[in-house]
Amino acid sequence: MLAGWRERGLAAAVAVDPARPDSPGPEVTVVADAAGIPDGFAPAAVVLAVKPQHAAEVLAHYARFAPGAVFLSIMAGRTIAGLSALLGERAAVVRAMPNTPAAVRQGITVACAGPGVTAAQRALCDALLAAIGAVAWVEDEGLIDPVTAVSGSGPAYVFLLAELLERAAIEQGIPAGLARQLARHTVAGSGALLAASSEDAAALRRAVTSPRGTTERALAVLMQEDAWPALISRAVAAATARSRELAG
Repeated sequence: MLAGWRERGLAAAVAVDPARPDSPGPEVTVVADAAGIPDGFAPAAVVLAVKPQHAAEVLAHYARFAPGAVFLSIMAGRTIAGLSALLGERAAVVRAMPNTPAAVRQGITVACAGPGVTAAQRALCDALLAAIGAVAWVEDEGLIDPVTAVSGSGPAYVFLLAELLERAAIEQGIPAGLARQLARHTVAGSGALLAASSEDAAALRRAVTSPRGTTERALAVLMQEDAWPALISRAVAAATARSRELAG
């Protein structure tokens, strides 16, 4: 995310990262903890990229930046109400869920603005998130949990597909190097085609499925009721439930 912001002309900023003391650029000061933030620093936004399990012990150190700053949280599961309890009732909180393709500026983030977030603060958060990909906003915060399960965790599902395709190719006698190349390019190329097409995924699937051909035979296995249709639904439901558990 920081790299995306720097590409768009990041103003003077402070990054708190105990694992990375080196500064990525002259406009960013890196400190080990909140105590190291320079006196008088008044950020317009505080981005909370903390592991959900550590929120209670960490966030209280940033409450002093309310009400001037908007707090943009990308922590899975942590609700706006829960974050406000840690940051103080004056805190303006936006809850968001990006995903790892943000690293190549191809992410998708869904965000929800809490009470007291101004139009200007929402616009600032939108600009920060747009630097790493597409942005969508929802009014119902409850949707962030299934969003986390679909797009937040979704890259792992896609990587698993590439992993399993590679393994299956090797099982069919394809050399390991070529198997990896086939799997990665197939997944990446299909994603690029999907992104470039105005058709939905089902239409693209049907277009590559010739009657009585090899793809149809494979899909007959994958689309059995107890195969992908059921497994994907169960996986997303399990991840959604875990996201809600993290709020506790």
